[in-house]
Amino acid sequence: MKVAIAYYSQHHGNTKKLLDAIKDLWDIKLINVVESKETDLSDYDIIGFASGTYFGKFSKAVTEFAKNNLPDKKQVFLINTSGVKIDYTKEMKQIIEEKSCRLLGTYGCRGYDTFGPLKLIGGIAKGHPDENDIKGAIEFFSKIIQTDTY
Repeated sequence: MKVAIAYYSQHHGNTKKLLDAIKDLWDIKLINVVESKETDLSDYDIIGFASGTYFGKFSKAVTEFAKNNLPDKKQVFLINTSGVKIDYTKEMKQIIEEKSCRLLGTYGCRGYDTFGPLKLIGGIAKGHPDENDIKGAIEFFSKIIQTDTY
């Protein structure tokens, strides 16, 4: 089974920490959407999209990458980090639906956030993603690849 995860992880590398832990255990292709704006994903069985949260959404770089590169009728999952744990996946879910893809699941956890005025107070969610957040991401991904979806 071939798995790719397209991601954007900029300010504190919160999202990349989760992906590195997953990559240490499974053979997956990580695609930094800033470095690779176009990628043929047609040969992948499962495609993930991962991002920090920016203005209440996945990174614009990830959503644009998904719009331009996600083939129709693929199996997809989402991972995100944010200062406050809320579901920020609405726009990505809409793209997945428009492409007639199947959403296998979402995983979100807190991530250290110093955006805007939060910087003045030292940020929020310091120390996140922590060991439990990383363990949660690994368990989530394990369930995704163990699900018999074919």
